Parts: sequence; C-alpha cells; structure tokens
Amino acid sequence: MPELFFKGKEYVYNHHLTVPYRPLLPDAKKSIGAADLGGNLVIHGDNLHALKSLLPRYAGKVDLVFIDPPYNTGNENWSYNDNVNSPIMQEWLRSNPVNAEDMLRHDKWLCMMWPRLTLLRELLSERGSLWMTLDDNEVHRAIAIFDEIFGVENHEATIAWEKRFTRSNNATRFSSSKDWIVVYRKSEDFHPGKEVRSEESQQSYSNPDGDAKGLWISVSYVNPAVKADRPNLVYKIKNPFTKKWVEHETNAWKFSPETNERHIKEKRLWWGLTGDLTYPRLKVYLTDGVVPVDLWSHEFAGTTDQAFKELESILGRGAFDTIKPVKLIERVLELASKPDSIVLDSFAGSGTTAHAVLKQNARDGGGRKFILVEGENYADSTTAERVRRVIKGYAWSGNQREELLRENLTWTQLQKPEKLLTQVAAIRQKEGFGDESGQMSLMASPSPQPSPRKRGEEVKAKAAGQVKRRFDKINVSVKDGELIVEGEKKISQRVEGLGGEFTYCTLGEALDPEGILSGKTLPDYDNLGAWLYYAATGGTLERRKVKAKEFYLGEALDKHVWLIYRPDLKFLKSADAALTLSFARTLREKKPGKTHLVFAAAKFLSNRQLLELGVEFAALPYTLYRGV
Repeated sequence: MPELFFKGKEYVYNHHLTVPYRPLLPDAKKSIGAADLGGNLVIHGDNLHALKSLLPRYAGKVDLVFIDPPYNTGNENWSYNDNVNSPIMQEWLRSNPVNAEDMLRHDKWLCMMWPRLTLLRELLSERGSLWMTLDDNEVHRAIAIFDEIFGVENHEATIAWEKRFTRSNNATRFSSSKDWIVVYRKSEDFHPGKEVRSEESQQSYSNPDGDAKGLWISVSYVNPAVKADRPNLVYKIKNPFTKKWVEHETNAWKFSPETNERHIKEKRLWWGLTGDLTYPRLKVYLTDGVVPVDLWSHEFAGTTDQAFKELESILGRGAFDTIKPVKLIERVLELASKPDSIVLDSFAGSGTTAHAVLKQNARDGGGRKFILVEGENYADSTTAERVRRVIKGYAWSGNQREELLRENLTWTQLQKPEKLLTQVAAIRQKEGFGDESGQMSLMASPSPQPSPRKRGEEVKAKAAGQVKRRFDKINVSVKDGELIVEGEKKISQRVEGLGGEFTYCTLGEALDPEGILSGKTLPDYDNLGAWLYYAATGGTLERRKVKAKEFYLGEALDKHVWLIYRPDLKFLKSADAALTLSFARTLREKKPGKTHLVFAAAKFLSNRQLLELGVEFAALPYTLYRGV
C-alpha cells in the first residue's frame, strides 16, 4: 500500500504511547447534575492528553467520533504544541503559530493529527465510525493517513457537503461552496443507517392491508437478468393464498434464497389483497429510509450561515470561523449512532455536537451520551455555556430576519434596473412601508397598480391605522453578486430547554513514578486503578465491580487484577502496602479459575512462591506505563 511520508512522522508514529495519563477532575460548580464521569462530559484541556485520559473508561466503547479540526488554510494561526522529545520538533515549536508563511505547515498538521487519530481509533467500538470535516487544503493528505491508521478497506465515504449556496465574489479564481466529510469505520461491524425519505416521496406510500409496520410501497421482485445469467437466483416461491409454487418463466429473482426466507419471515412479500398477483412484490416501508449518498445539499444538511445564526441566538455573536450547523451533525447522528451510542468530539469548538445529541435524544427518546473536548480558554464560557443553555433553556433577544427576495445580478439587469427596483418597491409596499425611504422615487416606471376598489380599501385601512407591519424595517443589500431583500424584526423569546445533565472536567496532574514516590502526586484509587487495569489488560474497568477495601479492581479475559494502594504516603511506606504470602494465598479462594495480577509497592514472597500460587506481581509505581 502506498505510504505518505512527512517531516516528523518517525517522531510522532508512536507518540501516543508516551503521552502521560492525566485523570479527569470534575468541577461540580460548572456542571449540571451530579458529577458522573460515565455520563455526558465537557472536558477542558489538551485534546491529546484528554483522549489518553478517556482510554481507561471508554476504550472500544465510542460509537461515533465527529471532529472539526483546523483546516490548515494558512489563516488560522493554530499552534502545534505536542511535547515530542526530538530536536526537529522542538525547532518547530519555536516557529509557532502555524500560518501561511510556514512552509512546513502541512507536515505539522499531519504530525498533530497522527497521534490523535490513533487514539480516536482505539476509543472506537467495533461498530463505530469517525467523521471528520475538512476543505481542499488537507483532505487528500488526511485520507492518506486514514488509510494507514484505519486501513484502506475501512474507508466508508468521502462526502461533499454544500456548506453555502451563494458564490463569493471576493474569490480570485474559484468560489468554494463545499466542504468534505471524510468517513472511516473501525471494522465491518459498522453499518450506516438510512436517510429519512423526503416529504414529497412519502406521498406515494399507503397501507391497504393495515400492516402494523406502517406505510409502505411495493417494488418488483423480478430480476432484469435472465435465468441463465443468474442461476443462483432461480428458485420457487410459494403463494400463501393459492398454495402454489411460483417460478418466473424467463427471469431470475432479485434476491438470494436466504434473503427470500427472511422476507417471508418478516412478511414483506406482497401478493395483492387476495393473492391474485402472478409474482410477489417486495414491501418497502416508509421507516426503512433510503441508502445515504455522498453528496449533501444545503437543504439536507444546513449551511455555515445557519450555524452562525444558531450560535448567535444562543450566546450572541461568537468569534468562530468554522462553525458547523446542528442540522449537519443531526444527519451524521441519524446515519452513525444508535439510541445508546457514545458520541465524541475532541475539537468541540462552540459545542454544536452536544447540541445535536441532546436534540436527537429529545426527538427519538434516545439516551446517547456526548463527550466534548476543548483546549481553548472558551471551553467554559462558550462550549459548556452553550450546552448549559440548551439543556436549561434560554431567553433570546435579537433580530429575526426573513428573506423576501434574492436575485442574481446580471449585466442585462444592471443596464435596465427598473424591474428590480419595481420588485423592491412592491415588497416595501406590501409590507406597509410605502416610499418612506425614497425607494419609490428611484423607479423609472411605476409598480403594477391595484384595482381602484382595492386601492381605495388600502387607503382607508392606512388612514384608519389598520396596516400592520410584520417587520421593523426592510433591508436591501447586494452580496456576492445577488440582490437580497430581507425583513427584519426585533424579537425576544424564551427557548425551552432540551433537558439533560453533564459533568465539566479539567485534566489533573500526570501520574508519574517520582510523584508517587515522593508523595507529591497521589491519585485516588479509582483513577489509578482504572489506568493500571487498562494498561495491563487493554480493557475498561467496570466501576460497580471494584472493591477498593479488598484491593480488587476487576476481572479480565485471562486474569483477575488487584491493586494494593491507598492515596496515603504513610500507608505506601508501611508493610500493609506489600503483597504478602497470606494475601496471595487467599486470592484463589476469593476468585478461582484464573491467574492473578497484583499491583503493589513491594512483595514479601519469592518468585517461586508467586508461580506456585498463580500470582504475577507488578511493582508500583514503576509499572504505571506497563503495556501502553
């Protein structure tokens, strides 16, 4: 397989292994509900370190990763700050931030993404998938490293999303109206869902037989191919009404015998109300949806303009360049999540992913959980604050705009503007503004006149003060080669909350041997145990089975894991912190059938005794990085 080479690759290839484990520290004051590291999370901290911190709890459990990383356009001024211990990387750190002047910005972007994608893959479940938005700057390089990390066979789709539907006349060559969504799966266990059918197509569905599964249409069961071309699809089907076996005279069926058996079991074959059809047809239910495509229109998945308005309505105008609309992530959730899925966004930004998850749960009654990671200082004031307001509800005061006219400006129209001016004046007249701004006086020809009777009624209504304006003002502007007329009205309203809870977290000090030896950093039993269990087994710890008083962590596939520890330096220096012969002898009685791995500060028995008792000893604190 072709391989992408970039400067620094050899240093970051296994960098994720050297990233220290930092426990998650809940902040109750910034959370909603009781602190729960197994529930919805908003994490403030470096996303590489945060991903490492999530491994003990979520390795192999995340069903959907949606990320919107820096596009590396040259205008973002992002910084590469991974602490990779090599001269070349340290030189790069001194040349931050990354911008258009940096000739190595593409290499740095790849160095930044490689360890993060590696950890994200480790967090994904077997049925999971990763969705990443990008533009043309890095998408081709991103696909190349995805192929290496996830495997070429796991490329699911590269979707073109129409992020805007107007042209930018500020562009010097081509105006870009799309972004890419790169989709990779963890394994073949991922099966994308179906898109909801459009309202227009739903009109052809009916339910003449009162099927409990709801509305449906029928499609042909007959294959266009003749029998000789598809002999494996030639077999007989029994008509349940006539009890006769049916086989098409010349053609094969569309489905295999095994699939046909499933269709019969699911009662999907339609023979007519009385069984009078010569050949069966297949029922396709409205709830079946349609196969997704890799071209998403702005009507289907929203636009960046909508995203800015969404954020403005919740928090006021925010300083974000690449906000994604809720509608876009809702589409992703429909295709790539289940009602019980865990959804992770490690470039959380304004918190759109959490908003979409809460909205989807409210719609279908699901219990999806979200995990957001944001390293910037606005993690609390913007990311988490948006989630708080979406959960609790919020008062919104601002300007509501309604588009009344949008016309492309052509040279012909500019030579004879009377028609456009007439349209604008007619809109103003209709909305009760008349020629108050002098718009009418600009027209070379009058707008179409109403009948004398209707004109008289309008005059009387206006004189009586009965003309009710829908807007406070009418805005007329030219943007990107289009004439836009909008009605604007100041409104204030209360948006009801979607409900839910989340825990706000920061990252604690890294677990390190010297800190434990000196007593400066003594993690609690839960965090240290979770990390050691994951490092030793690759699995996630079931908290309900942990028995800290008995020093028992949990059961892995091939062993039971124990941790003799308390976050007390005096205890760790005492004989009670050591693995003793008496403690080792009780392990088989407590948990028979498997070997036992015991983490402890010391041991008071020989290796021979350990072997005879089926016990493996791992010395603290030097085994903190065991197996990672």
